[in-house]
Amino acid sequence: MRTVTARLILAALLATSAAAPAFAAPRLDGVLGDHAVIQRGQPIVLAGDAAPGETVMITLAGQSVTAKAGRDGRFEARLPALPAGGPYDLTVAAASGAAVLRDILVGDVFLCSGQSNMELAVRDAQDLFPDAHAPADEQLRLLTVPKASAAAPQARFAQQPNWVIAGPDTAPSFSAACFYMVQALRRTAGVPIGAIHSSWGGSRISAWMSDPALRKAGFGDQADLLALYARDPAAANRRASTIWEGWWRSGSGDAVGAEPWQPGATLDWRPVPAMTNFETWGVPELANYNGMLWYQREVGVTPEQARGPATLALGAIDDADRTWVNGQGVGGSSLAGQPRVYALPAGTLKPGHNVITVNDDDVYAYGGMTGPAESMRLSFADGSSIPLGTGWQYAVAKRLAGAAPRVPWDDINGAGTLFNAMIAPLGTTRLAGIAWYQGESDTGIPGYADRLSAMIADWRQRFGTPQTAFGVVQLSSYGAPASAPSDSGWGYLRDAQRQVAAADPYAGLAVTLDIGDALDIHPGEKREVGQRLAQAMRAALYREPVAPAGPAIAGARRAADGSIVLQFQGVSGALHARGSSQVIGFELCDAAPGTCRYASGQVAGTQVTLPGDGRPVTRVRYAWADAPQINLTDDARLPVGTFEVPVSAAQ
Repeated sequence: MRTVTARLILAALLATSAAAPAFAAPRLDGVLGDHAVIQRGQPIVLAGDAAPGETVMITLAGQSVTAKAGRDGRFEARLPALPAGGPYDLTVAAASGAAVLRDILVGDVFLCSGQSNMELAVRDAQDLFPDAHAPADEQLRLLTVPKASAAAPQARFAQQPNWVIAGPDTAPSFSAACFYMVQALRRTAGVPIGAIHSSWGGSRISAWMSDPALRKAGFGDQADLLALYARDPAAANRRASTIWEGWWRSGSGDAVGAEPWQPGATLDWRPVPAMTNFETWGVPELANYNGMLWYQREVGVTPEQARGPATLALGAIDDADRTWVNGQGVGGSSLAGQPRVYALPAGTLKPGHNVITVNDDDVYAYGGMTGPAESMRLSFADGSSIPLGTGWQYAVAKRLAGAAPRVPWDDINGAGTLFNAMIAPLGTTRLAGIAWYQGESDTGIPGYADRLSAMIADWRQRFGTPQTAFGVVQLSSYGAPASAPSDSGWGYLRDAQRQVAAADPYAGLAVTLDIGDALDIHPGEKREVGQRLAQAMRAALYREPVAPAGPAIAGARRAADGSIVLQFQGVSGALHARGSSQVIGFELCDAAPGTCRYASGQVAGTQVTLPGDGRPVTRVRYAWADAPQINLTDDARLPVGTFEVPVSAAQ
């Protein structure tokens, strides 16, 4: 009887639609569309827009539900959970029109996110595997979210992404780590799978966090500044300059009024050879330089030009800049390659001599003000302009501890900007699992564990359940191999990733130290990354009897003879010292900084024993370097990842 009634309602709505004026048909939020996958086993929440006050009817898999749009045109409807199956058609009908979404499957949906190593496509990874050229799989669907950023959460994507069926024509452009993960899960889960890829190279985790998550992780000041930017960009830019200036003075000891951005600052100024990457200038000290450079240029302005507002166009700057005019902060960004254009309010310029100062913060690879020179110009309200492509000076900046502050509205180094545009529009999409491959841009920034934990909790609350699986890729090895124990930003971040995953019963860790590339921050071996993420999902989501992270440290204790015994869990078979009779990569440390020293040891089953050296030992570190040299694996050839643990007393 209910089915007959539903059909009658649908027929009436469609008939009314045919006779009604041509309004837009109801539109659903999120990523529902042709070829989509809907999460099985969870209530299906469908929200969207329709004509205000009209009744909307949604039909899927023989189930129908109606909802009435409010005065704002918004509606929300719920369908009961469905088991895996399909394909189905989903019909959305109202008096204003109707839409049919075809070839819908019900199965497990995964979100893959992070920075460039998640973004790296199948076609750019090592592709000698048959899996890279697999035939079409009608039960595997892929969707890539276009890059976008926003200062406030968006209800819809700026460019609506579309689902595609995985195959030789569609897989090559998809995230390699994500594709190989879901491809492996298709072979074991036995249900349709949908993969949503949403990542952006170079992004910090803060850019992927919502306002509540940012505040939970102690980023409330950044959330407040972003909210100010949404209301008043000029006021937010002034506040951001004040924060950056305070950071500089705190680290440099410069007094107010004596900073390098002030007109007349005494620095070792030299002529800029060209508006190109400074590594190409032929200056030996800049050939492989990563750090800050000051740029400065003087410009003469007439009284008429100085009277009104102006626009300062500086071209592209790699990576981040902070810019002043006459010592007054006017803007800054950290998106390398993005042309900088800053509005100068009336009063910023003065008749006669003016000074433009730019701090360029190059954190990776090439850096500098790269123009092109012809695009650099100071334009005035009276229609005149002054070219700025020549006449610059530069000076190498002193090095300060810690990373320079970034503005929260930056696309990739901001706070919430990518969440707002690339995650929030997922709306009511439900997920079975989330894969996260990020952290390179957060090395050296304290508190990563708090940020990751806050983001996981927030995304689970929005898109899943407290049991939604979360797979974290531990950062690989990159950089110069260490010759002595030292602090490592990559080591700290890897250990933070380990701690978060170990404390979460529905999380897993994909260790990748053995498949990194010390010379390339983007190692090409992504199939194995996907396989290890799949194992994490099999353990955390499907509750299969596999280790969620491969061999992992369980604890360390001091033996009666003074040696340190480390116990490992999640070991397949036994541990082995690959290529040697001893395991390497361990450090014995006291509580004080700078007390760590290398140690090698013996493996037996699931334990490693490190002989004491007669000095105090309160903690043990392993693989604590940007590009550590290690050789500890298990029978499944899975490596042990970076860790630091305290040493308990002898029993």
